[in-house]
Amino acid sequence: MFLKVWLSYIIGYVNIKVESYFLERFINICVSKKIFLWNMKRKKSTILYANISIKDYKRLREISKKTKSKITIQNKKGLPFLLHKYRKRKIFLILLIVIFFCLVVSSNFIWNIEIKGNTEISKEEIIEALNKHGLKIGSNKSKIDTNSVINQIRLERNDIAWIGINLKGTNAIVEIKETDKAPEIINEDEYCNIISNKKAMITKINVQNGTALVQEGDIVQEGDILVGGYLEGKYTGTRYVHAKADIEAKVWYSKKEKFYLTEEIEVPTGATETKYTLNINNFKINFYKTLSKFQNYDTINENKKLMLFSNFYLPIEIIKTTNCEYEKQTVTHTEEEVTSAGTKKLEEELQNEIQNKDNIINKQVNVYGNEGYVEIELIYEVLENIGTKERILF
Repeated sequence: MFLKVWLSYIIGYVNIKVESYFLERFINICVSKKIFLWNMKRKKSTILYANISIKDYKRLREISKKTKSKITIQNKKGLPFLLHKYRKRKIFLILLIVIFFCLVVSSNFIWNIEIKGNTEISKEEIIEALNKHGLKIGSNKSKIDTNSVINQIRLERNDIAWIGINLKGTNAIVEIKETDKAPEIINEDEYCNIISNKKAMITKINVQNGTALVQEGDIVQEGDILVGGYLEGKYTGTRYVHAKADIEAKVWYSKKEKFYLTEEIEVPTGATETKYTLNINNFKINFYKTLSKFQNYDTINENKKLMLFSNFYLPIEIIKTTNCEYEKQTVTHTEEEVTSAGTKKLEEELQNEIQNKDNIINKQVNVYGNEGYVEIELIYEVLENIGTKERILF
């Protein structure tokens, strides 16, 4: 389809309006006779707008009679009509031909890489892997072996379950599916211990299989064995088993941070300045002076790649740089204000780490006043089921 559109542009095409009560029949006959219509748009139920090449347009007379359709030309487009329009402007005509030639040549290269499906893996990391194996901005499409790139990345990365690469126009669309990290599963017939996965104090332990090595009230560290995967018998001796138990414990979550009574904040003044840079295949042309007129400012960059139409990107990028001025101001807070704001901040951070907030049984806030700052320590006590199985290796 892409080549047909380009060919139609070279030989010329027209935008037509078809008025008929039998539009479906009109379209079906065009399809059966291999008459290529594109950018079709319906208006109401009796009007159709579409593009068609000059050659195919001449074949519509018979179809128009069969379907009792009225066909009118809305616009004439393409290179022949453009050349005719500017036939007396030779310099413009030469420039137009050069631009057209550059577009044809650039259509053989990749000028944009679009990543889809990534959540945990960053876009930059994926692009780096693609570049390593030959898919990069400016690569010749004919020299890119997409199957080889896919296989190499799959071999190197365990966090990618599936990857697909589709080259459309000058755009490389890369879709990935990330691997779900499943916990190690130990079969019931395998011997294992239960170890602590957190620092905690045991509040309840109910062993179904194995030997309890801790009891209520014991404080355990991460990695300590809670239930041994064995049983001791007077006559049988030591017998290894698959440990099973329900273990409840009190887990501590804590954060400690300093909050200063005097701080320097950035207050936006509302003044901004906008600058533009033209990036042509990594060759940058700045349309501004290098230095900003602001002394203090934040910078926001917006990159916009130029494209003729869907999936046909050009090796031209416009970078919009916006500098937002701010003033530095010194603000002094009371110890009460700092304590309140600091405690709220630590609460939000800690609660993001706790999966079941309903199991919080105690909160402790320790405030240490010092000259110029307040140090706040927040501790949550949470009831949780702890313990993870670990295979016994002989």
